[in-house]
Amino acid sequence: MTLDYSIFPSPVGALTLVASDTGLVAILWEDDDPARVRLPARQERIDHPILLMAHAQLTDYFAGTRRAFTIPLDFRGTPFQQLIWAALLDIPFGETRSYGDIAHAIGRPTASRAVGAANGRNPISIIAPCHRVVGANGALTGFAGGMETKRWLLDFERSMSAVR
Repeated sequence: MTLDYSIFPSPVGALTLVASDTGLVAILWEDDDPARVRLPARQERIDHPILLMAHAQLTDYFAGTRRAFTIPLDFRGTPFQQLIWAALLDIPFGETRSYGDIAHAIGRPTASRAVGAANGRNPISIIAPCHRVVGANGALTGFAGGMETKRWLLDFERSMSAVR
């Protein structure tokens, strides 16, 4: 099955949006390691309804008018990874959680390292907000989009939260 993609120019760089017929499959960073999110062949298609929805919702997010996404998602990973990625969706806009917090939330309190590994493979950055996951002491930890981008996203969300 071939997936469709389009490029979304954002304040944090050009993002490659990838969709299936059922939902958004990935948001890839400009310098993303191809091994981080393994996907089948893709073809460019700017009129795909899921991609159009993703463009619109990301535009609203970066304009500061959207705090939650409603686009259908098509997570592709192991059952554990999908559990972690779904848990990311529960982290409120402008807030952070630790790997331990997520491990507790899924009922696996000793799985912080496994949560970290799954978080690092999150294919749908920003929408499944892995940038909102920090170390136990609040320190920023690895991020596929780079630490500068993670800091930018967190600062952006905090500044938008202060506005409302």
